[in-house]
Amino acid sequence: MQALAAVARTPQGEFSLETITIDGPKAGEVLVKVEAVGICHTDLAARDGALPVSLPAVFGHEGCGVVEAVGAGVTKVAPGDRVGITFASCGSCPSCLADSPSYCHNFMHLNYDGVRADGTGPLSGGDEAITGFFFGQSSFATYSLALERNVVKVPADLPAEIIAPIGCGIQTGAGAVMRSLACRAGSALLVAGAGSVGLAAVMAAAVRDCATIIVVEPHASRRALALELGATHALDPAAGPVAEQVRAVVPGGVDCAIDTSGIPAVIDSLVKSMTFHGKLGLIGVPANPEAALPLTVIETLVLGITVIGIIEGDSDPDEFIPELIELFRAGRFPIDKLVTTFPFTKINDAVTAQHHGEVLKPVLVHE
Repeated sequence: MQALAAVARTPQGEFSLETITIDGPKAGEVLVKVEAVGICHTDLAARDGALPVSLPAVFGHEGCGVVEAVGAGVTKVAPGDRVGITFASCGSCPSCLADSPSYCHNFMHLNYDGVRADGTGPLSGGDEAITGFFFGQSSFATYSLALERNVVKVPADLPAEIIAPIGCGIQTGAGAVMRSLACRAGSALLVAGAGSVGLAAVMAAAVRDCATIIVVEPHASRRALALELGATHALDPAAGPVAEQVRAVVPGGVDCAIDTSGIPAVIDSLVKSMTFHGKLGLIGVPANPEAALPLTVIETLVLGITVIGIIEGDSDPDEFIPELIELFRAGRFPIDKLVTTFPFTKINDAVTAQHHGEVLKPVLVHE
């Protein structure tokens, strides 16, 4: 069938709105009519060559829509079901069997290679192959071909623009607090960066009843929003050394810290803000893939710090996405305060607005 898609053809280039051909679902696959899709920095990083995805390609990995058709053997969902679409995993490797699908041994192939096990791809434009199956979905389009494992049935009565961003960024930030670091009630948490991922971590920390929730963020508007969403303190890094500012609030240091920046100097300031047996969670992807941790062996030994790399918030989407939806319904996890909607055809305007810091989480909706 045909679909309208935002095709990436050149690194740093604008997305091109094109009519493409998309396969019907084969065994284990699900065709979804997309209602909304979030824009994540990972989409742009992949377009620009930071991830091993061949161009031209259709990105998008925070989709939400209605199942149009299913392939042979699919039992999890049926046509007419509303689904959120998240990352892909195989379901049979040691990590998947241990309920850790974000560390699937086949993660790179399923999320970046864009082909099935038989080498075929789902998308084309005329005689030209177009890379699809990005994060098992490629949802920057009117239709998305996904896998049974990476669709999650969701309520039909919630706005699609609320459900869509849970699929990656929101569950990553929330999962970092509620899963990866398992922050305790009464503990102190420090979050570097108040983008959508960092603010999802703030909201999750409020849900976990952390006593002190400190955000470090250079933009005043984002610091204000962090305080509205549950942060107890919002620090401007330009006001002085971050560790000194943090220890003015928590003299002994924080129990947990999360970095969403990927900047070694920022990570160093988090380490210097931590207490003994603190846990440091790393989410941000560095601009330089050779970037190293600014953590000495002595610091590690003396403080007993645990460093945890975090992918998708250690989420099992079938369990965690419904949990976050219920928290939203209960008024305890206000995703709507992060989201700004754009018509799908204005994808390049949405990317520009995000780049300039005018919006936190742009979500494209189909009119």
